[in-house]
Amino acid sequence: MPSNSMLAIATFLLRFLAVNLDLAMCANFSEVFQYNWAPDHIISEGDQTKLTLDNISGCGFESRKKYLFGQASVQIKLIEGDSAGTVTAFYMASEGPSHDELDFEFLGNVSGEPYLVQTNVYVNGTGNREQRHSLWFDPTLDFHTYSFFWNRRTIVFLVDGIPIRVFTNKEENGVLFPKSQPMSIRGSVWNADDWATQGGRVKTNWSYAPFVSTFRSFIIDACELSPETDDSTGKCGKLGQFWWDKPSFSGLNRHGSHQLEWVRRKHLVYDYCKDTARFTELPRECIS
Repeated sequence: MPSNSMLAIATFLLRFLAVNLDLAMCANFSEVFQYNWAPDHIISEGDQTKLTLDNISGCGFESRKKYLFGQASVQIKLIEGDSAGTVTAFYMASEGPSHDELDFEFLGNVSGEPYLVQTNVYVNGTGNREQRHSLWFDPTLDFHTYSFFWNRRTIVFLVDGIPIRVFTNKEENGVLFPKSQPMSIRGSVWNADDWATQGGRVKTNWSYAPFVSTFRSFIIDACELSPETDDSTGKCGKLGQFWWDKPSFSGLNRHGSHQLEWVRRKHLVYDYCKDTARFTELPRECIS
């Protein structure tokens, strides 16, 4: 499978870029994002934003606007060396106990052992839809691109343009799908050594702190809403109004489907849909 970045990027995501080149690129971090917690642990240097975790605090940021459908991506270089117990997150979330959320969570590991990326989907406050994947590269050596694509029919998680997960709208089967709550775009670094590395058996070694993950090159191409003033249904709810509503974006093309199958075959480590010890009856969205 992809051995060079040009081949990896020539995929599902590029279909979007070819259709719509009017992208909201984040040249100035502070114009698009605000600090969510521990601003003293966040440093912006040029086009890079460094998130730091130490034994005092982690940190996080979120976008000033909220978005309903579209595409969001960022390049991240993850914590180098012994990162056991740490989690670096890139995610989208609405507010409140009945919130919707889409997650990339990068689970650190001891030196020489690979990162895992955990994805999750919350709908109306309920998550527990985890998948975990290994990666086909070392995410600490260079920046790689992590993306969400979201419309009324599907949610796609992509790594360097390669789809690693698809969550399909199955409302006809009684499955809830996130389509009405605008979400902000967020990033964070935090300590989760109670579960993140080998089920919590390996704890964070604070002698290696501070732990730093670096974010850059945010691209947001989505229906933008001001939380205080905009009506989400009126502004973002008309079917066919935006490029991501076009029929060609209702699912993966053949190339993307082949890539997804390769990822599942080679890199899928855990899938809640196959966890028979956890579920006596599989969730409805897991049934084809």
